[in-house]
Amino acid sequence: MKLKIAFDPDLVALMQAEIAAGEKAVSAAMREAGTSLKSAWRSQITGAGLGTRLGNSIRLASFPKSGDSLNAAALVWSNAPVIIGAHDTGPLIRSKDGFWLAIPTPAAGKSTKGGRITPGEWERRTGLRLRFIYRRRGPSLLVAEGRLNSKGRAVASKSKTGRGVTTVPIFLLVRQVKLRKRLDLARDAKRAVDGVPGMIVAEWVNWPLRQSTSF
Repeated sequence: MKLKIAFDPDLVALMQAEIAAGEKAVSAAMREAGTSLKSAWRSQITGAGLGTRLGNSIRLASFPKSGDSLNAAALVWSNAPVIIGAHDTGPLIRSKDGFWLAIPTPAAGKSTKGGRITPGEWERRTGLRLRFIYRRRGPSLLVAEGRLNSKGRAVASKSKTGRGVTTVPIFLLVRQVKLRKRLDLARDAKRAVDGVPGMIVAEWVNWPLRQSTSF
């Protein structure tokens, strides 16, 4: 006597289909969570008035690069981590040498290298000498004797009589600056992480339905 045992439906095929559905569900959920977090961080940065350029420094990468996996992951990061981190934590900023932080006024203009201009660069560019003025109350100053051009920038005066020459504040000097916290990236990250399990379940449950309706 021979016994033949058969399973209908095929359990192996069912398990393989379920694993495939799980891989697609996890991968889709992680892509959605990553995209949502990237959008939330960019919106938070631009909403804080930090500009679209800094907002666009937020990037997303999904893994695996192709195909689906139960170990799928999403990585969201910034190409400007120092700037983003400063606005996210609100640190206390001090001078590297322990003296003064020089904050340029509008009369100083911008650096040719990008970012804020330094006192040394300003003197080389204008040919003017900066003079230190100590103030007991409020920030001390670095000033120069010159005139303001049509753009509100301090420049050397060409007047032989000294007409129009004035003392112009070029830099404010402070011991330290407390940067205001303007971002809360951890809040959006936690919201994205907390939402992943629900997204995986929703994708997993809906996968057989999409399979049955596809043609």
